[in-house]
Order: sequence, then C-alpha cells, then structure tokens
Amino acid sequence: MSQQAFFFDGTRCSGCKTCMFACKDAYDLDVGTAYRRVLEYTGGDTVRNGDGTFGSTCFSYNVSVACNHCDDPVCVRVCPTEAMHKDEQTGLVSVNDRHCIGCGYCHLSCPYSAPRVDRVKGHSVKCDGCIERVAVGEKPVCVEACPARALDFGPVGDMEKLGERAAIAPFPRPEATVPNLFVKPSADARPAESKDGVVANLLEVGFRATDKEIME
Repeated sequence: MSQQAFFFDGTRCSGCKTCMFACKDAYDLDVGTAYRRVLEYTGGDTVRNGDGTFGSTCFSYNVSVACNHCDDPVCVRVCPTEAMHKDEQTGLVSVNDRHCIGCGYCHLSCPYSAPRVDRVKGHSVKCDGCIERVAVGEKPVCVEACPARALDFGPVGDMEKLGERAAIAPFPRPEATVPNLFVKPSADARPAESKDGVVANLLEVGFRATDKEIME
C-alpha cells in the first residue's frame, strides 16, 4: 500500500462539522479533545464610502483539518522515545502509547497542532487516519460522514489529482513538512501564511492557549 492522503474540497464544505463530530463519536473523545477540526477563517472590513454607499472586503471560508500524515513529520523527528512513528505501509502517523512519556514535544512542534497530550491518559493522542479501517479497505470515519462529500482519502497519487498540496491559510507553506493533504480552494481562499484573516472559532473547535501559529 502506498502513502495515504486526505483531500478537502473547499468549494463544497458548508462548515457543518459533521466530520469533526463523527470522529469524536467513533473514538469516544471528551469535550476538550478533537482529532479533526473545521476552522472558520475570516477577515476583511465593511467601510462607508464618501458618497454614502458601503463597500466590503469581507471573506470567510471553512477548512477541515486533522493530522496530515506528512512526508517529513516534525512530530516524529522530535519524539525522544520514537513513540510517534510513521507506518511503512500506509504512511499514516500514529502514537505508540506504551512508549509515549507525555512530554508534549510533538504538540509544540506540529504546525497543524494535530497531536496533543491527554493528561488523564498520560500520553499524546491524535488522528491516525483510522488506520485499522484503512487496513480492511474502508475510509476514515470523517470522510464517510461528510454529507457534502467535501472530504476524500486514498493513495497520494489519486488525491494530488484533485487539488494542490495544502497551500491555503491558516496553514504554513507545505514545504515545511510536506503534508499529505490536498485542497481544492474556495473562491475566498487566501494563500498559506497569509495574515489577511484569523481563525474565528477557536473555542468552538477546542483549541487551547498553548496551540501554535494556526490559532493566531
């Protein structure tokens, strides 16, 4: 089996967050934990012109994101115990909870804020691409749950035919970790690392004060 990848169609996503909650339900995640999130990236202004009319530069679009199972996953590079690892068959990144010491280096280093430390369990947790489902020929729960078919999953060669490699805000440039997420951007989409907008629903999707640049 080749490297597996996600595809996200920004022209179809309505922001319903069914993907997010299907994942939470399937893995019995608590209120503060989410492996997939739907971010609302917004910006712009409405201004009154000199003639009394109003003009607007406002924009808003949704981005569904989980772990991107990168070609060069920084979480794997920084893990001191090799608990964070990349599967040789599928390229999916997961945590060996028997080896994880809960140091949090993976969380601090990931530009997508995918892994996080579950202090109750004592180790990091994250999206593993539903690796057990993939092993038997099924797709991840989030993909099957999406009512608008805005998500897909499969061999990287198939997904890269559908979109470009994760190069929209609020993501970093894809060269950083080579994420296996391909995106068909919406008309409003801004380029990676753009400062035109902000993620407007941080609390809703469970981001914490310690999360990194994606929440700025």
